[in-house]
This record gives sequence, C-alpha cells and structure tokens, in this order.
Amino acid sequence: MTEAAILWRRLDAGGHDACRLVREEDGWRLVGAAAFVEEGVGSAASYEVICDDQWRTRSAHVRGWRGDTAIDITIEASPSGAWTLNGVPQPLVTGCVDVDLAFTPATNLLALRRLAPPLGGPAVPAPAAYLVFPDLKMDRLQQTYRRLDHARYAYTASVYAYDDILEVSEAGFVLDYPGLWTAVWQR
Repeated sequence: MTEAAILWRRLDAGGHDACRLVREEDGWRLVGAAAFVEEGVGSAASYEVICDDQWRTRSAHVRGWRGDTAIDITIEASPSGAWTLNGVPQPLVTGCVDVDLAFTPATNLLALRRLAPPLGGPAVPAPAAYLVFPDLKMDRLQQTYRRLDHARYAYTASVYAYDDILEVSEAGFVLDYPGLWTAVWQR
C-alpha cells in the first residue's frame, strides 16, 4: 500500500523524479523514475529500493539509459554488511546500512526513517553505499543529519561537499534540497 508519493523538479540541470513509498508485509519499497540531464547528456532511470522493517537496505535495482548506453544495475546488501554491484563485491561500502542513488533525492528518506534523529540532538552519521552517477560505481558517502525542528535537518555529504538545510515531509521525503531538487507535488 502506498504510504506517500512525491514529484521533484531538478534545479541544477533539467529533470524530474517521481517516487512512491510503499509499505510491504515485511518492510518497505521505494519505487521511482527519474528523467534528467547529467553532464549535458539525457538520462532516464527507474529505480526500486527494498528495505526490511527496520529500514535497512536489502537491494536496489536501477534500469534505464544514459545517452546511447543502457543501464541495468542490481545492488544487494547482506545482513552482515557486505554489498555487491551486479554480483561483484564492493569492499569500499562494507558496513553501510543505506543505499544512496546519486541521481535522486528519494534515498535520503532511508537514513532519515531508520535513524529518526532526535530534535536538537547532535549530528548523526549515516554513511551510505553510494551509487555514483554517471560512473555507475559504488563509493562510500560520508553524510550526517542533525534535526533542527519537525521539518528541517542540517545535512552534510562528503562526496560532493554539500552542507545545507533540507526541508523534509512528514513521510521523510526531502521537499527542498537547496540547489539540487524541489518538490512540486506530494501526497
């Protein structure tokens, strides 16, 4: 059953992304599709992220294209913290709990729901298994979330030196990702 849905517009280049958060019998599923321009090249990617009932990522699938190149990615996480990309071990991200897909703001929801940072508390580290786009390789994303009030989080991310305030919906979707994405519709 769909718990929430959202449509974003990309701010730094052309594009949109639509996503649904679905409650499953034994966990959660994010399902979405993004169409966008990256480094001057048109891209389209559908994605699905499966999490257990504690918001730990179990798998992610990305399919689509970038220019003339097809994309078909399967990411899997084991309960022990090992990750694979299309069956190939990814030691750089061993121990991460969340996946972060570089081309969508949807996956920020995973760490926010899993960690539920306390209001006014310290920044909470949330390293993620980061699917770099357009390279389609895995890297460790060092990121933190500090809850400022009921809808705002101070957010930092090391890979692209991002440091700003995210506005977040009650469901956990980022509504305003300054300079990158803004929500244009939600339910």
